[in-house]
Amino acid sequence: MNYNLPLHFSELPVYQKAMDILVLSRSISTYLNQDLKYLNADGSEDPHIYFTGDIIQQSTNLAPQIINAEQESCSDKKYKYFESLDRLTTRLYRNCKRLEMANSDGRDYLPILRGELRKFRKLKHHWMMMTL
Repeated sequence: MNYNLPLHFSELPVYQKAMDILVLSRSISTYLNQDLKYLNADGSEDPHIYFTGDIIQQSTNLAPQIINAEQESCSDKKYKYFESLDRLTTRLYRNCKRLEMANSDGRDYLPILRGELRKFRKLKHHWMMMTL
């Protein structure tokens, strides 16, 4: 994902962690999809396959929210971007927990993603305090 950003955005630790989460969630999703794409014996699909797309979508939205918050000058609007980041990370964390119940070897990598999300939350909190 290449945004034409000023240099200081790509140097933000919170932005770098968001990009790490995106790469990791894409890798995990690809790995999980290989196991979950087959139909069950009764012809139904595994419901966990939808959560793989959700983690990609949610992790893709982290970086733009950081950019928007960083570029916003009004603190009320900036706070809305912070709240959006909170919701995204909460949903990502929840979907990781759901995917751990999937019948796939890829679920072993989900605790790594959850750990990265915990680090992201700490970085986000520090960044928020410095930005406001």
